[in-house]
Amino acid sequence: MADDTTLPETSPHGAPRDADRQRLLAHDRQARILALLRRTGSLTVAAAAAELAVSDMTIRRDLVELEREGRLVRIHGGAIEADNPPLVAMDSEEPSFDSRLRQRRDPKAAIAAAAAALVSGYRTIALDVGTTTYLMAEHLRDLPHAKVFTNSLRIAAALNGGVPEVYVAGGRVRADEMSTGGPAAIAQFEALWFDVAVIGVSGITADGLFDYSFDDTDMKRAYLRRSGTKIVLCDSAKFLRMSLVRIAPLSDIDILITDAEPPAKIAAALAAAKVDLRIAPPLTRD
Repeated sequence: MADDTTLPETSPHGAPRDADRQRLLAHDRQARILALLRRTGSLTVAAAAAELAVSDMTIRRDLVELEREGRLVRIHGGAIEADNPPLVAMDSEEPSFDSRLRQRRDPKAAIAAAAAALVSGYRTIALDVGTTTYLMAEHLRDLPHAKVFTNSLRIAAALNGGVPEVYVAGGRVRADEMSTGGPAAIAQFEALWFDVAVIGVSGITADGLFDYSFDDTDMKRAYLRRSGTKIVLCDSAKFLRMSLVRIAPLSDIDILITDAEPPAKIAAALAAAKVDLRIAPPLTRD
């Protein structure tokens, strides 16, 4: 007598039962998900669901099963290849402000100009410390009816004599960065509400935004909490780089302005977090 455990169960008419049919459909669907991953390096739940004409929930179940088998790694809103993890660099020491200002000056200037154009319609603008926000400040000197709030003494000095009203958070000064921080500075700005906040970062990965300084990071988080629109400026050399402090997940921001398309894994994470990615055009020289 044959061992019937080796045969698929069938209905009375000889067709595979529903459970077997569902397993076959899932197997085919998951094979197509893996094929998409091999082609792109990453995918979002929404994109996979649209491609395969199934629900987001179905794709999420497939991703859970494929991750359990070690075939992929789930990230927020999607997945990346298991055998091709992103190469993330760790920056342990913060370069001086002047050296950072010299590095990639043209891409930073392009980002700064694009950011200034974007915020020009807002009334209350919070500006974080950093080289790109510093370059941005020059574009805001003639901005009418604006109030600029910052914890950067350099930005305040760059705006001195310009049109906007300038407010500086009072607190302990971090010498090289010329930034104010600490509980007093944060408490001042926590009592306010900004139309828009523009922050700088030392690096971005699919896991979020990073910076070197605990004090500056605390103020960045205050800006994110107390603003209606949250903009991050980051030149493309900072992609796949992290440093001491994680500021926030990507889902905490609204817009990222950079100078080039990010790597696929970061692009997928940004899309999953519904971040508006904007590529600043190069500046033309006269």
